[in-house]
Amino acid sequence: MGHQTSESLRRTPLYAAHVAAGARMVPFGGWEMPVQYASILAEARAVRAGAGVFDVSHMGRLWFEGGNAPAFLQRMLTADVQALPAGRSRYAFLLNEQGGVIDDTVISHVAGGRFLLVCNAGNRPAVVAWLHRWLSGFPDVTLDDATEETVMLAVQGPQAVTAAERLESFLHTEQPPSALRSFGIAQAAVQGQSTSQGWVARTGYTGEDGVELALPAERGVRLWQLLVKRGVVPCGLGARDVLRLEAGLLLHGNDIDQATTPLEAGMERFVAQGNTAFIGREALERQRATGLTRKLVGFKLLERGIPRHGYALLAQNGATAGTVTSGGHSPTLDTPIGMGYVALEFAAPGQRITVDIRGRLLPAEVVPLPFYTRKR
Repeated sequence: MGHQTSESLRRTPLYAAHVAAGARMVPFGGWEMPVQYASILAEARAVRAGAGVFDVSHMGRLWFEGGNAPAFLQRMLTADVQALPAGRSRYAFLLNEQGGVIDDTVISHVAGGRFLLVCNAGNRPAVVAWLHRWLSGFPDVTLDDATEETVMLAVQGPQAVTAAERLESFLHTEQPPSALRSFGIAQAAVQGQSTSQGWVARTGYTGEDGVELALPAERGVRLWQLLVKRGVVPCGLGARDVLRLEAGLLLHGNDIDQATTPLEAGMERFVAQGNTAFIGREALERQRATGLTRKLVGFKLLERGIPRHGYALLAQNGATAGTVTSGGHSPTLDTPIGMGYVALEFAAPGQRITVDIRGRLLPAEVVPLPFYTRKR
């Protein structure tokens, strides 16, 4: 990431608004994005206690239409897309033939045979190329990449849905956000404007309640301003990473990649039993039959220190146990936490391991994921 010049980085329609609000901008997934405004700690606390808004316009938004769209997506994703009713979304993996994760996505049946796939920013070129590779077998299916024409905001926290409902003079949604169940989705538009690209979903990446909203790009700044005016706190990538780690949510490129499978990541529940068509299924069946050799676990440090991606995890006798994939200080729990892959004999909760933090060997304990669960 670091070698990219700012000229080669994409900017979301909210770039100027972020800079005006004092955001510190950093390269992320090919985009110039806000990492923090006031402080990562204050932003994380705002989401846990009230409501925060994230510009997530860098994430890919791909639309699919055509009679064979459900069958095509059934082939591409681990979800049972053909059984997905209109107005519902699912978390799903896009796998290669070896069962490795090309990307983790959310697939939505928005309305009447129109499907939306939200993918990670840095993976969008690889995802689009992979989808096009298989699309020729489904001639009536169209793929429309709406990423650049739209904005996407994530409003997250216990007060997020209420804040989104207070936009009704600006925003028209087919269903009020509070009427959506978790992973429900409805079409949305600016009052007096019709758009096929707008939507609101009861989804997020923070472990809190909330909604994600998409609208045409030119309406993005107004939407952002209205939310902030209503007391929603602007939040950057730093808080987002801390919050998703506390909630035990995976980051592609850190916790999962093309060399890891959903089974190793403990994500078998997102491999639908009703879908026998998806690419990578045979590889997962072979892995199930032979058994796993490693597993993704959560751990808490028992002393102060920050476990970082790539640090070694060691057994009590100093032998290698695994590797840290994500880590940081949890502001909600006020303790250092991390995730990593370990050999199976170290995967049980309560196991003691050691984290090698640049030569400092710190004790840690394997704990169940997630670290944090919101009160319902």
